[in-house]
Amino acid sequence: MLDGFLDHYRASLLRRCSGLTAEQLAQRSVPPSSLSLLGIVRHLTDVERTYFRLRWGGEQIASYYSTPERPDAAFDDADPAHAERDLGRLVAEQSAARQAVTDLPLEMIFVSERWGKMSLRWALTHVLAEYAAHCGQADLLRERIDGRTGWGPS
Repeated sequence: MLDGFLDHYRASLLRRCSGLTAEQLAQRSVPPSSLSLLGIVRHLTDVERTYFRLRWGGEQIASYYSTPERPDAAFDDADPAHAERDLGRLVAEQSAARQAVTDLPLEMIFVSERWGKMSLRWALTHVLAEYAAHCGQADLLRERIDGRTGWGPS
């Protein structure tokens, strides 16, 4: 059930980005915010990578965009010149994340230095909520760009 809901929101975000130019994807909401559809895509790429591949998959990989020194780089550095690459990375990370946790028990624990103990069930729920919140932002961004609303059922 968690996988199904998470996949729904993964696809929902991609639908909200479909049919836009690179410049439209990188268009920021309102100053001084650096929020854009492309920034959301980049942020969620790092979320997928960190939660599922690094933490539960045990892969020794770094974030694509954000660093401890620049935690908002996914948003701040969204560049239309890299929009296609960044969308491709999200799709690839979604697939890799599914694969990394596919056979793991939901009760499996990862201990974060910052947050303490967290189960895979908690992580799936957290990432699902992260996508849901960002899909709400994406609705408003998309409406501002081209007026498109009413996404309907997936």
